Amino acid sequence: MGTRSEDGPGRCEERRGEGLTDGSGTDRAGTLAHNPTPPATGRRLTDGPAPPAAERATLRLRDRAPGASAGPDHPDDPPRYAPEWLRLREPADAAARAHDLLDPLRIRLANLPSRADGLVVHDVGCGTGSMGRWLAPLLDGAQHWVLHDRDPYLLHFAAVGAPCSAADGCRVTAETRRGDLARLTPDALAGAGLVTASALLDVLTAEEVGILAAACAAAGCPALLTLSVAGRVELTPAHPLDAEITEAFNDHQRRTGMLGPDAVTRAAEAFAAHGATVRTHPSDWRLGADEAALAEQWLRGWVGAAVEQRPELGEPARRYLEERLAACAAGELRVAVHHTDLLALCRPTGGTA
Repeated sequence: MGTRSEDGPGRCEERRGEGLTDGSGTDRAGTLAHNPTPPATGRRLTDGPAPPAAERATLRLRDRAPGASAGPDHPDDPPRYAPEWLRLREPADAAARAHDLLDPLRIRLANLPSRADGLVVHDVGCGTGSMGRWLAPLLDGAQHWVLHDRDPYLLHFAAVGAPCSAADGCRVTAETRRGDLARLTPDALAGAGLVTASALLDVLTAEEVGILAAACAAAGCPALLTLSVAGRVELTPAHPLDAEITEAFNDHQRRTGMLGPDAVTRAAEAFAAHGATVRTHPSDWRLGADEAALAEQWLRGWVGAAVEQRPELGEPARRYLEERLAACAAGELRVAVHHTDLLALCRPTGGTA
């Protein structure tokens, strides 16, 4: 079953305090979506022995080249994601997510058949589990969260930092399932009442989004997919290179077939094709002087991705970044990074929407 956390209320506070000094954070996909070169964690990962059959991927690995060996990662491979970056962005993510989508979600969840173990939520690409920390306390009733990610290091933090109680005080439990988020297998969502993800859609291909929509439709469960990049950035004061950097970054987001800024539109189409009712709402980061540390790291990753996509921007982009970082350090820079949240209300199996 993976790593299962079902601690009682007394144990919950103890579990929260374990190992979170460098890892409590947000979403796995966000590291790629908003900072392609996040800070290194300084740790190396070793996969070790193969996991038991029940713990093996319910989501297929995507990152290997065609024809590559399916063996474990090399122990000297660098860490794939930086929990420090994820922790840094978690407050901005929580502030940005669209509360306006919660009421229609609550109405749908209230109409689902009741289960003895409560609402089963699958958090796809959970990273260190920030989606659960944000959403579980906003929903009533007992909940069991199934946390999916490929990285065992991040899954550790997700399990340790999992919430323990719902909005009405009911118990919240969690388990982890190791595996990538790219391709959901048909049986992965059996019994699911809700699928969630954060900063995920923009790093998927159209095929993968179609598979996700089909899996949710087959399970008859709603999907709340938050913080997908919208391809628009506003910096104040403005700079002549803003538009060019933005365009280069957006092209970088679309590399290797990923949807990038087109993700929400394509996802809405995919869910609607399965008969789902789809709602979207803005969920923008608004970064000012109080978020200077996050703005600095975001700037470095944003400009770095643009230069990686268009090397000819190198020297102008270097000067641009220096100016922007100086303004950020002086508390003079304001940044709006536009995202979109999507709620897909799939038709319940055996019933009507």
